[in-house]
Amino acid sequence: MTKQIKLKARQRDERGKAKARRLRREGFVPATMYGHGFEPESLRLDERELLLLLGRISAGSTLIDLEVEGGPTRKVLIREVQRHPWRPSILHVDFFRINVDEEIKVAVPLQLTGEATGVMTDDGILQQHRYEIQISCLPSEIPDGFEIDVSELEIGDSLLVSDVDAGGVTVLDDPDSFVAAVIPPTILVVEEEVEEEELEGELEPEVIGEEGAGEDGEAEAEAEES
Repeated sequence: MTKQIKLKARQRDERGKAKARRLRREGFVPATMYGHGFEPESLRLDERELLLLLGRISAGSTLIDLEVEGGPTRKVLIREVQRHPWRPSILHVDFFRINVDEEIKVAVPLQLTGEATGVMTDDGILQQHRYEIQISCLPSEIPDGFEIDVSELEIGDSLLVSDVDAGGVTVLDDPDSFVAAVIPPTILVVEEEVEEEELEGELEPEVIGEEGAGEDGEAEAEAEES
C-alpha cells in the first residue's frame, strides 16, 4: 500500500500576491488545503522539505500526514503543484483533505516489466499508451502503483486495462483501453534521386549515320550562302 509520509506546515494569515512573493523569498511555499466537508485553510511549507518530498513520492497518490503547527495532523493528498516556468522552485501547492472512511478517486502509476519477445527476437517496438490508471478505494488501500508484465508480447500483441491485476480496488478506466503494444519495426526506404541531366543523357536516342548528316548539313549551308 501507499507509504504514509509526514510533512510539516504552518498556518498562513497573509493574503495577496505581494505577501506570497515575500514568503517565497524567505524560503516558504504558499499552500491551500481544502476538502469535502472541511473549511479551506491557508498554509505555508518549507520549500526545501517539500522539494525533497516530491523527489521521492508519487505526488498524486501518496497519502501524507500533514502536521500543521498548533493543530491536529491532517491526512491529505496533493492535488496540484504549481512550478516556476524556468526556475527549480515551487509557486503554490493544493492539498485535498480526505476522510479516511470514504472512498476517493486517485490516479496511480503503471509500470511495464520484462522484455517483450517481439522486441528481443523480431526488432519490434514496444509502445506504452498508458502511464497511470484511475481507481477508487479507501485512502488506506491506495497502492503505490501497478506492474504489468510484457514478456510474452510478440509483434501485433497488446495489453489492455483489463489485463492489469488491480487487486481489490475498483478500476475506473475503460477496460478495453490499450496499455501497451508491440508494433513492427519501422523500415526507412531511401530512394536514389537521379540527376535530371544524367537522366536526359541516358534517354538520348542513338542517331544512325550521324557523320553523313553532318556533311549534308554543311553542304546545305554552303548552298544557302551561295
